[in-house]
Amino acid sequence: MSLPDEPAGDYPLSPDDVSGFQRDGHILLRGVASAAEIAVWRPRLLAAVERFGPESVPLAERDTYGKAFLQRMNLWTRHEGARRFVFARRFARLAAELLGVPAVRLYHDQALFKEPGGGYTPWHQDHHYWPLTTDATLIMWMPLVDVTPEMGPMHFASGSHRGGHLGDLPISDESEAQFERFIHEHDFPLVRGQAMQAGDATFHNGWTLHGAPGNATDRMREVMTVIYFADGSRVGPTDNPNRVDDRERWLPGLRPGDLAASEINPVLYAAGA
Repeated sequence: MSLPDEPAGDYPLSPDDVSGFQRDGHILLRGVASAAEIAVWRPRLLAAVERFGPESVPLAERDTYGKAFLQRMNLWTRHEGARRFVFARRFARLAAELLGVPAVRLYHDQALFKEPGGGYTPWHQDHHYWPLTTDATLIMWMPLVDVTPEMGPMHFASGSHRGGHLGDLPISDESEAQFERFIHEHDFPLVRGQAMQAGDATFHNGWTLHGAPGNATDRMREVMTVIYFADGSRVGPTDNPNRVDDRERWLPGLRPGDLAASEINPVLYAAGA
């Protein structure tokens, strides 16, 4: 039996799933994509990653950010197979329903591969990088291979998203130290990275504090992510250098106050459509 050309059908969310995500700022959902679907999609996504070429800087010579993962963005623009994965309605509908919004747009996708021996990912907030006025942002994090706790699955500080912007701290040793203190001072419950099968996925709010340990195995941690935001959002201020860069790359041609709807930010799901 042939597989559909993109993940088809909806994933059933319960009211408890939605309320839990909105309370904690993150959730792990099992089997968002099936093993059969991952078997089809993984080679296509790896082919898209390969089009970027190999990493030129040896692991030992990189800074903390560079050791955390190999990052390749907007695979959907480089490979039709990657586009069909990134644009999958099943995933986008989950994003919209968890956020409680009627429609979501694509911000960008990214492959995040943590190499064997790769370093830890410091505590951080993704929304630090995004010049968007909305708090309704979400990241799907899906491994393409089975991941053990030793390979560096993500951990989260539950409820930390409710504080919104907690400081202009990009991913760094400084963000690790400052947010570690903040988490301890506010006694946020920690959810450590769990074993995940290929096709499982975590979803987290853009303000949720999260990080990951290093990869202590001899296997690559292959992960594909997609970032969504609520349709109708506007471009926010470029008040740090990372937001300046992000606006130019992921919201091309737009200025603060404009509708966040460039040609590379299509609507991926709208209720009733």
